[in-house]
Amino acid sequence: MLRIAIQTKGRLNEESVRLLDEAGISVSDDKRKFLLKSSSFPIEILFLRDDDIPQTVSMGAADIGIVGLNEVRERAFKVDVLQNLTFGKCHLALAIPKGDNYDSLKFFEGKRIATSYPGILTDYFKGKGINAEIHNIAGSVEIAPAAGLADAIFDIVSSGGTLISNGLKEVERVFDSEAVLIGTPGLDGEKKSLIDQLMFRFNAILMSRKKKYLLMNLPESSVEEAVKILPALRSPTVMPLAAKGWCSMHSVVNEADLWEKIEKLKAIGAEGILVLDVEKIIC
Repeated sequence: MLRIAIQTKGRLNEESVRLLDEAGISVSDDKRKFLLKSSSFPIEILFLRDDDIPQTVSMGAADIGIVGLNEVRERAFKVDVLQNLTFGKCHLALAIPKGDNYDSLKFFEGKRIATSYPGILTDYFKGKGINAEIHNIAGSVEIAPAAGLADAIFDIVSSGGTLISNGLKEVERVFDSEAVLIGTPGLDGEKKSLIDQLMFRFNAILMSRKKKYLLMNLPESSVEEAVKILPALRSPTVMPLAAKGWCSMHSVVNEADLWEKIEKLKAIGAEGILVLDVEKIIC
């Protein structure tokens, strides 16, 4: 049986539970338990603080874990990054009071910087030749400049709203992060086989996200042009209709490109266009 560690609460908890659910792994909503067993897959779910997950996986107390890449890098425990999960995207950035003038990294020379990620920042400054005072602060790092505890901060940025509300501005983007699946190095064959099954399911789910399935009626004379417009896993599906000179075409498109594709297809005679959600893509 596998054991997977996920966040007890926080920005990755809901997405992790959702991913497991879509992969056919039911997770009880009993908040009082920190270790739950799935009834639909040979796996236990261990709920931990995000900064405890890399160490837990590294020492083998959990076989795999879902955690932000920023925590993997900061904690520096020996784990294998098995899969990027595409959610929980954010970045670590340097920010200063909005009234301060900024022209280059030299601004930080000799400055005091508050952060919960001293390891990543130390490595970054070392590579850039910057000497600064780095203060490790747990909790609300963004209030440090206003409280007189620091000249600047180094912290997670998602939307940037927290910086603005605390009178700060981002000046240097340092490290991009997202949720990743990590594993204990050197797992045995049985557990590796279960992890491969799980990653197969995750891939099918993640490939389907932000995708739409298009079905339309199209003049046969426009098929060649439509194929150029539409991407597909291999090529679009084309089937003849009862009406002479017409066919049905099916394809999968990125949601971001949907309306642009529809406008081009309408221009070459497509009719009766249906747009459907894609639940899984099995390759």
